[in-house]
Amino acid sequence: MCAVFGILGEYDEHTAKTALATLTHRGPDFCGVVQRKNLFFAHQLLSIMDTTSASNQPLSHEKILLSFNGEIYNFKELQAELKEEFTFKYANESEVLIAAYLKWGVEFVAHLRGMFAIALLDDETLYLFRDRLGKKPLFYLHNKAFIFASEIKALLPFLHKTEMDGDALLSYLSFLAPTPPFTFFKGIKKLGAGEYLVYKNHSYEVKRYFDLLDAKPNLITDKEEAVFRVREMLEESINMRLNADVPMASLLSGGIDSAAINAYALKNGVNLQTYTLGYKEFAKYDERQNAKESAELLGVKNREVVIGQEEFLEASERVLETLDEPLNDPAAVPLYLLFEQIKKDGYRVVLSGEGSDELFLGYRQYFEFLDVQNLTRLKNKNWLSNYFHSNFSMNREWERYKRVFDGTLLFRTTGESFSDLQKNIAMRQNVRDNESLKYIKSYRERFDASAHTDESIWYSYIDLHLFQAEHYLAKLDRVSMAHSVESRTPFLDHKLTSLIFSIDPKIRYQDGVTKALLKEVLKPHIDTKILTRKKKGFSNPFMEYLIESKKIDLIREVNEQSGIFKRDKLEEYIQKANAGGFKQHVWGLYVLSVWIKKHLL
Repeated sequence: MCAVFGILGEYDEHTAKTALATLTHRGPDFCGVVQRKNLFFAHQLLSIMDTTSASNQPLSHEKILLSFNGEIYNFKELQAELKEEFTFKYANESEVLIAAYLKWGVEFVAHLRGMFAIALLDDETLYLFRDRLGKKPLFYLHNKAFIFASEIKALLPFLHKTEMDGDALLSYLSFLAPTPPFTFFKGIKKLGAGEYLVYKNHSYEVKRYFDLLDAKPNLITDKEEAVFRVREMLEESINMRLNADVPMASLLSGGIDSAAINAYALKNGVNLQTYTLGYKEFAKYDERQNAKESAELLGVKNREVVIGQEEFLEASERVLETLDEPLNDPAAVPLYLLFEQIKKDGYRVVLSGEGSDELFLGYRQYFEFLDVQNLTRLKNKNWLSNYFHSNFSMNREWERYKRVFDGTLLFRTTGESFSDLQKNIAMRQNVRDNESLKYIKSYRERFDASAHTDESIWYSYIDLHLFQAEHYLAKLDRVSMAHSVESRTPFLDHKLTSLIFSIDPKIRYQDGVTKALLKEVLKPHIDTKILTRKKKGFSNPFMEYLIESKKIDLIREVNEQSGIFKRDKLEEYIQKANAGGFKQHVWGLYVLSVWIKKHLL
């Protein structure tokens, strides 16, 4: 796990090196730079698979320069396939990527199995690739020069001035994180999952090289076959990610995702040290008791990391700095502290269960949406549409029914926060109803054009691209890499996800049980107590901390200067948060306020 950074065009050497230094945490083991006129091509290395100097980057071969961040789990198989056509000196991932590119051109990325952000310069043409499901980030800026980096902070020195991107703000309020290609810094953009960029002759083009919807639907209609195939693929995916030349650990909650990872690791002869988070003042939020029972049932060693209000608040400032831009997920703070302890204990790789909920319908609201979706079949909906428009409510159920009776798109990600009408009421700018659809339009158009017709596939598809890639995975990448720890997510193996998309969708939801298919898959390996345990989620007492410390006042303070929101409506949200409601909305406003105060005021 590393950092990529580069400049094509005129640059100041001091500025370039200063910018590169901001990425040291992503790769403290080695810094490599190829530097010449109008080119600064660099890499920060975190040694995981090869701790020798052979893994140093950038790697050069004839007219090709390569800098890549990630892991290619099938690189040895690719090397064996390519050895007749390429003379390997190091036989490492980087060299295999160059050999694969020489054989297949830009199509080489289709042969990779892993997570990656790749920068490949072939003579005067630059290619940037982000992995299929968005595990690794890649940002870019095009002004007098073209600059790219693994994190936004390395691009900030090249901005002429800092302005907030309006589309980033609106999409953030809707979906917890800015949607690609937007970032909060006007001018800085990000690649989306499964996309690549080509830069040549002072212009660039973004293209898509992978789409989950290309998986043919209903190839598997028998439940027993589905269980067998998923079990086989999940075991393969986990086993591939157990390979490292440094110590590995795993996160452990009370749920089945982390239990599955550890169960299959044990089956493969690897007993991972596990970690669970707890809260001093609010044990009701954590999963220590369930995790302890899971650890005993699985036979793994578990360490509890317990934090309190003081640690949370002190770390929050560092975390929001680490994230670079607003990301509405209060769990980023405790997760940051958890990785801090993991780093202190000497671990460099951590396995985590991201992606399982989206693939196997692990959120109860998926089933609620499927139920509401049935109302689209009503022939006479005009009266109901008029009724809902005449009786506005802040309630999320009201918004769902209004959409159905209006004939607009119902599901817009699990992470949807502010609705368009809520934004319109709260902000000092006009926001039309359904305006946020423009940020997910391309995804829905691909779904409508695909062979998939079941709406549950749409739920998984849009959640994997936004709720997962731009929210959860962005959080996981930043807070883990802040401590030079690599995070691996076996449920997000692209072959496993494609397999799920090829199974009859009804097998996932026909029993009305969350993760029904996954639970069947895991029955031989995990105790029934774990499989039947009620889902708790990664909740934490962030709002109690925010209110008691009076840090929530920052929202009012910043708004007085920025004037983005109407004072009375903002106060309503704050008061509702005091009463236990709209917590996600208010945390999002707080994070936004921190960013605005630092960068705009």
